[in-house]
Amino acid sequence: MASAAGVQLQNKNHNNQQSGSTAGFIGFGNLPNQIHRKLAKRGFELTLMVVGESGLGKTTLINSLFQRDLHSQQHLSNAAQEQLYSSIKIEPSTINIEECGVKVRLTIINTPGYGDSINCTDNYKSILNYIDNQFELFFNAESGLNRRNISDNRVHCLFYFISSLARGLKPLDIECMKALHHKVNIIPIIAKADALTSDELIQMKQNIIEQMHGHHIQIYQIPDCDADEDEELKEKNIQLKSCLPFAIISSTQCFEAKGKQIYGRIYPWGLIDIENSNHSDFLKLRNMLIIHMQDLQQVTHEFHYENYRLEKLQLKKYDEPQRKLLQEKDNELRRMQDLLCKVQGQLAEKL
Repeated sequence: MASAAGVQLQNKNHNNQQSGSTAGFIGFGNLPNQIHRKLAKRGFELTLMVVGESGLGKTTLINSLFQRDLHSQQHLSNAAQEQLYSSIKIEPSTINIEECGVKVRLTIINTPGYGDSINCTDNYKSILNYIDNQFELFFNAESGLNRRNISDNRVHCLFYFISSLARGLKPLDIECMKALHHKVNIIPIIAKADALTSDELIQMKQNIIEQMHGHHIQIYQIPDCDADEDEELKEKNIQLKSCLPFAIISSTQCFEAKGKQIYGRIYPWGLIDIENSNHSDFLKLRNMLIIHMQDLQQVTHEFHYENYRLEKLQLKKYDEPQRKLLQEKDNELRRMQDLLCKVQGQLAEKL
């Protein structure tokens, strides 16, 4: 009887192991927590570039989004300002942000001088060169021996600011976005949307979308939610997609309204809360950046960087015959030099 009971117990244990419903806890269920802790400890990296003409509120928006003074105002003389903005500059600045134990290394790349010169034809080239240079640095690091600690400074997202006074895209906007849309995730932003009425804003968004389609400009496509995602998140994602291009009112001024602190702007007729979706897409823009930060990085790596890497490898492939020919000529030159040295040595011995 004892033997039979032992056999039954062994069979029961074996069946439990087969089905995976053991009484003990293996630990596989804790893997997501381990990954979360590892990612939180390592931190995240996000590189954001802002492009647009002066006076469109680029610095104010960035400071409002991250609630920090990322670009301290510098007081320069008129001569110094004229010299500074005579041509486009690329100015990256990095700040480490920690919130609820999650670390983010945020790099903001400003482009002062864009669109300010008389001839703006080649303004986008400096931006394009910078993006390619970051791809090149990552490519070289990826090809090296120490691949575990590669710092990712590639541009993951580009906020392109469009003037609300233009009622659509200017030729400069079209030229720049056409040159960059295969290199970076472009998010179009209508700056200072408070200069437009509701009807004018709707019409301007429609004009921009039609112009982009007409010129085959591809902006960042907000991905669909998974089927098992929360319904609230799905609805929020649908709203984000319908908002493009984002119409923004931003401010770093804090006011008290109805017993709470808000960031807003004061007008003769009242106070606007920049996070109020009836007036501005500011909150939707911030939600998009946070919710889809991982996707922005993934698209950068798997699409934009991969295209650059393939072009790089193709160029190396095409250069191979030329490099082989140069190597053969170099070897022949070395052989002739060795022969010359040998002949000179023999002549010296005879003399």
